[in-house]
Amino acid sequence: MKNKLSLQQTQALRGLAILGIILHNYCHFLKFAVKENEYTFTAEKPRQLLEKLMSIDSDLFIHIISFFGHYGVPVFLFISGYGLVKKYEAPHSAPEGATNVSVPDGNVAPPGAEGGGLSSSLSFLLRHFRKLFRLMIWGFLLFVAVYFLRHDDGATVYTWDRIAAQLTMTVNFLYEHPDRIIKPGPYWYFGLMMQIYALYIFVIHRWRSNWLLLALVAVCWMVQVIVPAPDALNFVRYNFIGGMLPFALGVAMARYENSESRCEVRGAGYENSESRCEVRGARYENSESRCEVRGTRYENSDEGQTSELDSNLAPRTSHLVPREINLAPTIIVSALAVFAGSFWFHSWLWVPLFIVVGAVATVRLMPQWLLKPCAWVGGISAALFVMHPLMREIIIPHYRHTDIYFGIAIYLLASVAAAMMLQWLTSKPKTKK
Repeated sequence: MKNKLSLQQTQALRGLAILGIILHNYCHFLKFAVKENEYTFTAEKPRQLLEKLMSIDSDLFIHIISFFGHYGVPVFLFISGYGLVKKYEAPHSAPEGATNVSVPDGNVAPPGAEGGGLSSSLSFLLRHFRKLFRLMIWGFLLFVAVYFLRHDDGATVYTWDRIAAQLTMTVNFLYEHPDRIIKPGPYWYFGLMMQIYALYIFVIHRWRSNWLLLALVAVCWMVQVIVPAPDALNFVRYNFIGGMLPFALGVAMARYENSESRCEVRGAGYENSESRCEVRGARYENSESRCEVRGTRYENSDEGQTSELDSNLAPRTSHLVPREINLAPTIIVSALAVFAGSFWFHSWLWVPLFIVVGAVATVRLMPQWLLKPCAWVGGISAALFVMHPLMREIIIPHYRHTDIYFGIAIYLLASVAAAMMLQWLTSKPKTKK
């Protein structure tokens, strides 16, 4: 399929998403930065951003990242839905790891869970829990140690019940102020992913219906609309209700691609029994002129000359219509919709839709020289997600008031270095056959 996301493009999506998240998690701790509407909505915040845009503030980059960077999370959720379907509902079997595009741990549905029984579903969840836990525990222990060294309230913040809730990835269910309870803050995503995996294996995979996806999105949207207070909205958006829309988009897109693949396979197997003709390669024999065309090669036996047809003619013709004609307007419209939708509560709930559309169009439009480094960052995105809160805790106190951009650069370099170290420590040595 021409429009199918490649593995490199999916990795690049992850790279863009994690860069947005780690930069946001640093910038929104700066007191002067415009704060985001992530879990609750305040109309004053987008107005503050508009004022900064109108005045061309010298720290405009920080304001934009602080306000919009958290939308890397919906991109991750989209890739999760896309990756699970590609692995778990593929029209034909694929080699293990061939569609390794889920987040944050880079793993998708394990083989053997296709049976649909309770035991295989529980095995699916247990395997993913173990992989997430092995990844999370490194960053969590290091962060707790650093927090106790730097703060005096460690025993108050890290009570036994909060530690147990984080280690079991159920901390999202603690109703009162989850944004204050979860330390480090970004680790709420681990609990969200376990909810997403459970929802997929027990519901979405069992009843593969587009109507079910629409119903789930509609119900989750209605819950966010009717919750009575900001505290309730804060709670539900820390759970799968707030992430259902982008996840469902990923599932729907992957299923659409799978259905297109089935149609292509069926079309390729069509035979016309009435004409009793066979097309074998591009071979055509003309007995009168004694000429043969084999593939793209033309041979003239009478004159003893051989010429080669231009086998690249079709690709060159297709490039006469550049991708920018379709994708560039999509990116522009999506960006405008994201910005405009941030000013009203009801439109704000649908902003993740345009975030995903714009992000997918962006990676499809990227030249290879830019796609490749983004894909590399995507390859270490899981380790980056785990380690960047620790680097922020160490670095931001020294640069939050002076040399702000230098501090951001140090933070990025330190996070990448720590992620590469974690990647090396947790990578399994390849067994020699």
